[in-house]
Amino acid sequence: MIRWLFLVAVFVLVSAGQPVLAAGMSLEQIAKTQFVTDAQASPDGSRIAYVLSVPRQPGVDADGPNRTELHVVDANGDSRRFVGEAASVASVRWHPDGDGIAFIGKREGDEHRSLHLIPLDGGEPRRLAKAAADIRAYSFAPDGREVAVLVQAPESADARALREKGFSQKIFEEDWRPVEVWIHGLGDDPAEPRRLELEGSVQGVHWSPGGDRLAVAIAPRQVVDDTLMFVRVHMVARDGRVLGEVDTPGKLGNMAWAPDGRHLALVATEDVHDPREGRLTVVGRDGGTPRNLLPDLEGHVWHVDWSGNDRIVFISYEGVEARVGEIGVDGGSQRDLVAAGGPIWSGLSVARSGDIALVANAPGHPGEVFRLARGQGEPQRLTDSNPWLADVELARQEVVRYAARDGLEIEGILYHPLQRAGNARVPLILAVHGGPEAHYSNGWLTSYNLPAQHAASRGFAVFYPNYRASTGRGVEFSQLNHGRPAKEEFDDLVDGVDHLIETGLVDGDRVGITGGSYGGYASAWGATYYSERFAAAVMNVGLSDKIGMMGTTDIPQELYLVHYLTWPWEDWTMYTEASPIYYANRSRTPTLILHGEADTRVDVTQSKTMYRFLKLAGQAPVRLVLYPGEGHGNVRAASRWDYSLRLMRWMEHYLVGEGGDMPPYEIDYRLQSAED
Repeated sequence: MIRWLFLVAVFVLVSAGQPVLAAGMSLEQIAKTQFVTDAQASPDGSRIAYVLSVPRQPGVDADGPNRTELHVVDANGDSRRFVGEAASVASVRWHPDGDGIAFIGKREGDEHRSLHLIPLDGGEPRRLAKAAADIRAYSFAPDGREVAVLVQAPESADARALREKGFSQKIFEEDWRPVEVWIHGLGDDPAEPRRLELEGSVQGVHWSPGGDRLAVAIAPRQVVDDTLMFVRVHMVARDGRVLGEVDTPGKLGNMAWAPDGRHLALVATEDVHDPREGRLTVVGRDGGTPRNLLPDLEGHVWHVDWSGNDRIVFISYEGVEARVGEIGVDGGSQRDLVAAGGPIWSGLSVARSGDIALVANAPGHPGEVFRLARGQGEPQRLTDSNPWLADVELARQEVVRYAARDGLEIEGILYHPLQRAGNARVPLILAVHGGPEAHYSNGWLTSYNLPAQHAASRGFAVFYPNYRASTGRGVEFSQLNHGRPAKEEFDDLVDGVDHLIETGLVDGDRVGITGGSYGGYASAWGATYYSERFAAAVMNVGLSDKIGMMGTTDIPQELYLVHYLTWPWEDWTMYTEASPIYYANRSRTPTLILHGEADTRVDVTQSKTMYRFLKLAGQAPVRLVLYPGEGHGNVRAASRWDYSLRLMRWMEHYLVGEGGDMPPYEIDYRLQSAED
């Protein structure tokens, strides 16, 4: 039987004298890299259930998004797969008695995604709950005899009958259906599921360990702006009575009950204009106004759990590092459980025993499972999802700090080229993150759309800057671009390039820029306003017209409250002058534009408009590639593979190759070799 192995012949450098490097990661290796996305400690801490994301191999497997498998690993590192290729799993949690693992998935006989439980001693999963639509989330009662599940309200019989007759019209932002909470019994003879009568659309549910109430996160409507900006937590009795509300502003992140049910820890914002949740707060069981436990933190907390009734464990992202900390419910007695400076932690789960399950990535590996035993000094790595990485020579990465033109210190992560001829200057790919309320950490940064390790193996340097407005440095830093889009924040990018040129590493005539979403906006800015600084640009799901963006996105309130602080009719000039298309006639930068046609966050018209303006200006090559069915970033294996090939070919053609006319639009997908 012939097995096809993908490799693209176009990656032979077109510059005749340029050697092809054998070391480093190939794009094929990036496409097959597996990584852990979630880890949950068993109640007694002896085992950790984790989710492994397994890519489909383009051209080999049936196309689609990554498969997600359920595995269990013990303290010795012995791992076993429980649910694999038959069904992708989500929302993995231990049953309260610790004898089984629950997950959401669609298995044989399921019309929709249902809740299943697989016994710890093996065997087939059994269905715990099903509904008329996909189950989105769930939370067990502490005694394990009931479970609360979230399900979107079904379409009415009349509406379904009309749709089947061809009346399939959609009434924009009006015909939404709420997500509801249903309580399912799990005993031998359970009662019929009952719905809690709540106003709004439910986004999350967390059953109190006390058993008498649930913390329910509710948005006014099931539209993206509401679910992003206006979710509020309500304390709800088992019969649906609202017992209290938690007074939080703006965005809302993770939450967790104390083991005795007296307190709820929440990750919230400082105010409604805070771009990203990241304040560690705590509130009593009846609701009210939460207390900020780390008011002076110049970082962002995104993960939280409890190590006892009065001790909160959290992960804080500070600069390009992460630390695991613990603090008292009164805000005192803070200490580090794992100091910053090592792996980048996530996926926090604390067992009743005090043992902690973590997910972590590092410069040498993507996400893996770690275990911090109670009283142990350092976490122990338990999984190795990509053993072949041990045989791959990886490029060195370095934390770089530089002064922006106004003196503000900016951090970033630099990948050095794997090989460099003496002190010869090298081409640079500037990789800009989205958000901008996000940041790069000093961990594993290689992905299909930013293949840093592969680029380094081809002789490129790759730089990931955390420009002003990034997270990880507190609220004030994250708000430095408010009302000032595309000003100092994008100057920081060019200042970073200048710093690398001054060090003698980078050739200033061979600099490319790329990124997605807000990073795509930055790439469009680099191709127009700052065109003289960039010899190539690859813009992914990016912004080009601020006025059009406000009119077509699904987050206009978010853009107003935490970014622009003004409406277009209040300042047309700001919106116009912050739009890359305003500077289209400046562009001399060959620009590749890529976009998913189903994107609702940044409408595909943003890329079409950018393409058309650059094409009409006629000053530089431009190409637009659209991905049917893909949204705000590609998820299918084939479209990710295509993206990686096009990105690297564009950068190689214009930064180290012959340049000039665009490379052919066709991609050579033929297999390089075959084996029996």
